[in-house]
This record gives sequence, structure tokens and C-alpha cells, in this order.
Amino acid sequence: MAFALTSTGFSDALVILGAAGIVIPAFARFRVNPVIGFILVGALVGPFGLGRLVPDHRWLYYFTISDPHAIEPFAELGIVLLLFAIGLELSFRRLWGMRALVFGVGASELFGSAVLIALALLAFGQPWTGAFGLGLALALSSTALVLPMTGTQGAVGRPAFAMLLFEDLALVPIIFLLGAVGTGQDPNLAALGTTAAAGVAVVAALLIAGRFLLPRLFAQAARAKNPELFLAASLVAVIAASLATSAVGLSPIVGALIAGLSIAETEYRGEVESITAPFRGLALGVFLITVGMSIDLALVAANWPTLVAAIVGVMLVKTLVTFALLRLAGSARGASLQTGILMASPSETTLIVLAAAAQAGLIRTETAAFWQIVTALGLTLTPLLARVGRDLGRRLERTVEEPIEPTSPGTVIIGFGRVGQMVADMLKAHGKPYIAIESDIDAVAAARKQGYPVKFGDASRADIIDRLRLGHADALILTMDDPVLSVNLTRRVRGWVPDLTIVARARDIDHAAELYRAGATDAVPETLESSLQLSEAVLVDLGVAMGPVIASIHEKRDELRREIKQAGELDRDPRLARTRLSELKPQP
Repeated sequence: MAFALTSTGFSDALVILGAAGIVIPAFARFRVNPVIGFILVGALVGPFGLGRLVPDHRWLYYFTISDPHAIEPFAELGIVLLLFAIGLELSFRRLWGMRALVFGVGASELFGSAVLIALALLAFGQPWTGAFGLGLALALSSTALVLPMTGTQGAVGRPAFAMLLFEDLALVPIIFLLGAVGTGQDPNLAALGTTAAAGVAVVAALLIAGRFLLPRLFAQAARAKNPELFLAASLVAVIAASLATSAVGLSPIVGALIAGLSIAETEYRGEVESITAPFRGLALGVFLITVGMSIDLALVAANWPTLVAAIVGVMLVKTLVTFALLRLAGSARGASLQTGILMASPSETTLIVLAAAAQAGLIRTETAAFWQIVTALGLTLTPLLARVGRDLGRRLERTVEEPIEPTSPGTVIIGFGRVGQMVADMLKAHGKPYIAIESDIDAVAAARKQGYPVKFGDASRADIIDRLRLGHADALILTMDDPVLSVNLTRRVRGWVPDLTIVARARDIDHAAELYRAGATDAVPETLESSLQLSEAVLVDLGVAMGPVIASIHEKRDELRREIKQAGELDRDPRLARTRLSELKPQP
């Protein structure tokens, strides 16, 4: 049968792909999180947006989504692939090490927020059963939006992941409990116990199968040297694991997480992660569009004061609870506040729990619809919450910081990522004092736990640089991955301290030449250094003695450095400078 170009599925697919093609580059151009764009597109093309006008304007059919429920499976696939990607970033050892954080802080955050929200709803006249169901629903936070922003490491990412993981594990018991309360009967402990036992058995089976079967499966795909086969093997693994956990009553995202963890223990982790990334991003975009389609703009306009009060109230409770628990657990003030604000909005799973509460008769359909809109609007605000939390966390951390002021001359490192940490290790190994500043509060907290003397500070602020007393320093090391800022700092400091040694990290040869023109003593291009290290490894592996290899590498490095400096000094003839730099670049 011929494929009908006028079919609903084809039209909806065009709308979704067109939205992805417009939203991602357009919002990236203005440095706005595309999450907001996808949700706004969903509200526009959904049944409460342009969909209302289709009966009167048939041409709008091709710019709207006719059947929102038809794309829900693809939205669920986006969540599954997201948890699969998170599993790829973890290890079993690290997950086991987080068990206290997951079942301690995670459980306390969920149930503490649920109790406070339920008490507030009781005070506003909600029956206790409805307050109970709404409290559990609204206490959940968004795994799909929070983790891509925070990752699973660092002072913010680690506790956020732990709390979200507990919420995902608690989803099925919560639905069981709501059903029991709705029927007025005691919870079916036997059924819950059976589900738990079956879930443990399936998880164990998946772990064993992943340990022995996945390496063989991906080895066969790798031998075929066919990217499509490798992608198919990856999707088979994640979907099979999700179906297995769904079959015994657990959430499919638990299976996806286990599949990711199992593949992370193999040598195929990087290939799987890169080959599934486009599908993960598109499927997550579909999920966000479905969230936007649940927003009734007319209802929002008619009830905006109540909606604003509900959103602010829920976010305030969750922020305070999360902040207090993390402070009790020993987290820094800034990181605790940032995590609390980021976890404040409701979750995609809130919609599931609201539907379960309505089905169990705990809340009315109108009440569920109201809180669904609150949830959708809260999800829209999540990227903004991330920015507000980061800014407030930095300000709070800045108020409790001691002055950034070296007590004795030493080396100042600006930027403390992987490069800055390596420089600090080498300075420490040779007994050279140093001080480091970093604008990422998560990186500061993580470095301090490892014993590094790192201060929080934004190098783009003039007062921070002034307080470093660079006139008394031995050297300034710029390692941040911001080429414009590094050039500006080099130029400013060189004019202020003419004799200071300034060594800067450069992205490439062009950036290195610009740093030399700004006054850097040395600029180290990452591209050339990686080429020199590769050459050293090859020569040693080919049997050349280490001494001559090191000598030739140093000679080549000095030669390239001189040539870059010469090119950087050709300010008066930019065309000649560009020609000289092009000669230094590796040719394809």
C-alpha cells in the first residue's frame, strides 16, 4: 500500500523535526537553553495552541500535532535514553559508594518535601487524601532536565543525582501506595513484596547478562565495522533492559540505567555514547514538546495569580528542604543553595503520579489538570532556576570566603580545571607555593576536598584581579578555557606588571600568537602539544632511545615557539602574520 503523505503521523513528524531544526540553533544562537524552546513550541503547536484553530483554518493542520498521545511513546524513549546515557557515565563502584547519599539524603528530601507540601495543602482546605497524593507528586524533581545541566559529579551533580535516583526508584512504590489509599484498603504488602522480589531477580539477571553477553555482542558489531549494526546493538540492549524491568512492575528507566552501567564497564563505552547521542537529544526534545502541549494558555491567563502562588510555594518548600539536608550532610553553602534551587521544580514523573492519584480518586480531574499546568510551567522554568541557583550560590560562597590574597609571593593559577590541577601538582612536587582561583563553585568545592588551596573568584571582575597582588607574585598561569578572557587578562596584567612571567593556555596557534601580542611570556597551544606527545610516544614505541627522543621533542617545541612568537610580533602586516601561521598549522 502506498504511503499516504497526508497521514497524521507524517504531518506530526514534520512538525517535530522542524521544531528541532529551528529551536536548537536559534536558542543556541542567543545562548538560551533549548529546553524552553521545545516547551514553548509544544504549547504553540499543541491542542491548546494553534490546534484550536484547525477546524476554521485547515492549513494549520500541517503546523500542529494532531494526536498528542501518538508521540508519547517517543517521549518515554527520550527519558529512557537519558538514563541510559547517565549509566554510561557511572561505574558500579561509584554507585555503591553513593548508597548513603541515595537512601539517606534522597529519601529525606523526597518525604520531607512531600510532608511539608501536604501540610500546606491541608491548611488551604484540601482533603488529607488529596494532600497526601499531591505532596508525593510535587516533591519529585526532574531527572530529564536537571541531570543534563549538572552531570553526576561535583558538589552539585553528585547530590542531585543521588536524590533523583532515589525518586526514580521510589516511583513504583508511590503508585502502589496511592492506589491503596484510594481504595481505602490496607496496602497490598504481598503484591508489593512480590514486585520487589521480582525486581531484585530481574536486576541481578540483567547485571549477569550484561557482564557476559554485552562484550560479545559489541565485539561482533565492532568486527562488522558497520555503524548501523553498532547502533542497533546499543538500542537492543537498552530497550530489552527497560522492557525487562517494566515487565515486573519496575520503572523502565531502572533497566536503562543498568544497561548503561553494564556497557560502561566495557571498552565500547565511548563508541556507544557518541553513536546514541543524536537519538537521545531528539527523543528528549519530543518529551519536552509533549510537556508544552499540556499547557492551556487560556487557563493560564485566567488563573495566573493562583498558578504563580502554587509554583512559588512548591519551589520554596523544596529549596529549603534540600538546602537544609545538604548542609547537614556537610555540603558547602553555595553548592547546597544551588542544588536546592535546581531541584525545586516538579518533574516529568509528577505527571504520572498526578494521573495515578486522579485514577485512585484522591483528587478531582480539575485539580489534576491545574497541577499538571503547574508542573509544565515549573519544568519550563528549570533552565532559569539553574542560572539563578548558580549565581546565588556563587554570591553566597563569596560572602563566606576569606580574602583572595597570597600571604607570600608565589604562583597564581587562574582556572582550576584539569589543566590547572596538573600545573598545581607539578608546582607542589617541586616545592613551589601557589594559589588558585576558579569561578565554578562546584570545581572549587571538589578541589578543596582533595586538599588544593583554591579560592572562589570570577577572573572577569577587576576587583578580584586587584586583590591577587600580582605585583608580588612569581608567575601568573592562565588555564581557563575562555580565549577572549585570557587575552584580555594578559594584556591588562602585562601593562600593570611588566616583568611578571605570564604563561597562558592557548586553544591553537592563532590564539597563541594573539596571546604573545598581548604580552604573554609563553603561550602553550593544545594542538601542538598533543602532536608532540603523540610523536614522542610513537618514537619510543619504535625503539628510539628515550634521551634522543626527549631532546628532539624539546628542540622542536622551542623551534615552534620561536616561530609563533615571530608570527605574533607581525602586527604591522596582518596578512604576513596569517601566512606565517598557516605554515605552522598541521596539514590534512
